[in-house]
Amino acid sequence: MIKSFPQFKCIHVRKFCVLFFYAVSIVCFGHRSDSTEVCSLHTDSLISTSNQLKADTGTVKKVKDNWWRRLIYGNKDRSFEKKIDVSFLPAPTYSIESELGIGGIFSALYRLDRQDSIMPPSDVSVGGKVSVTGFYAIQASGNNYFKGRRHRLSYRAVFANKPLDFWGISYDACAHNTASSYTRQSTVVDVDYAWRAVGQFYVGASLEALYMNGRHLLEPAYLEGQRSEYYFTGIGVSVLYDTRDFLPNPQRGVYFMLKEMVYPSLLGTYHKSLFQTTVTFDAYQKVWKGGLLAFDLYGRLNPQDTPWPLREQVGSGVSRMRGYYEGQYMDCSQLSSQLELRQRVYKRIGLVAWGGGGIVFPSLGKIGKSRFLPNYGLGVRFEFKHNMNLRVDYGFGRHTRGVVFGFGEAF
Repeated sequence: MIKSFPQFKCIHVRKFCVLFFYAVSIVCFGHRSDSTEVCSLHTDSLISTSNQLKADTGTVKKVKDNWWRRLIYGNKDRSFEKKIDVSFLPAPTYSIESELGIGGIFSALYRLDRQDSIMPPSDVSVGGKVSVTGFYAIQASGNNYFKGRRHRLSYRAVFANKPLDFWGISYDACAHNTASSYTRQSTVVDVDYAWRAVGQFYVGASLEALYMNGRHLLEPAYLEGQRSEYYFTGIGVSVLYDTRDFLPNPQRGVYFMLKEMVYPSLLGTYHKSLFQTTVTFDAYQKVWKGGLLAFDLYGRLNPQDTPWPLREQVGSGVSRMRGYYEGQYMDCSQLSSQLELRQRVYKRIGLVAWGGGGIVFPSLGKIGKSRFLPNYGLGVRFEFKHNMNLRVDYGFGRHTRGVVFGFGEAF
């Protein structure tokens, strides 16, 4: 009796389940003549669902993360799901200084705090290029945001060898001298630290190391008695107001910076200490769907006896006065401004148009309309990584024009 009781109980439980599903089927679907049919229906449904789940699970394949996928889908922000989101792009290059060449850019986004959705991702890029003229350059730069969004570190390191035309070290000399040539070898390291004091106001500190050597100079007199080789170390402080959302490619916000640098004679090869003042104001405003208006105002003041490596050059770099030959106009100080319209055209493709101008001068008392240099042009953008553009600009100026390749927006 003890052994048969569990079997008896099990039989009654099964009968109860059959009757229960039979009653439910009558209420929900109408009369069924065979309770077994009801049980069979539910059993078949469960088996079918189980088989479907197995089939679906079997069809899921792991997608490999390779270079091609990182290029095609590189504009997606994956810095929350990856420790570091890396992409690499090789490309041909061309400029009026270096002519035809080949280069590549390695770029990465990362977050030190992946729980903070407000803080923009940190970025780092390493690029280089080499050309048929003997030009070669390697550059590394980036912006690092620390946890808490109160500290930011920006850095840049450049090593370059550039065969260039050379007109002189002042505006008047550049305007009248015939072009000579030399090879400029340079190493530059910049580090800028910013601490958010209150609201969007920052206090910063800067460190710079600069080495410049003008080799194979055909016209030594163009240096006006200065040396061909210098080394400088600069120390600076700055105040900033910054509401930009992402430094390499801002979509909104305002940026103001006032920086004062000193280059002590004890930390360089120049016979006296030098002081330098830099002011930058940038603003970004969306105007319509896919359209952004960006404004840049830049000024840098140096003393009149500034050695040539620290002087301002129109066309140097890829940010301002695009299209001018590097060093075509040079003097102690510079003022420039530009207004740029950026329009997204299709998915990751965009177009830009800009206009502006600038002036280089030895002192504030010698600023004149005759020195003004116009600048305008058109450009194409490709969103290589999330909010980071590969750009090609074609700029025009006074009796000059040129192509500029760059990574990230001009400003």
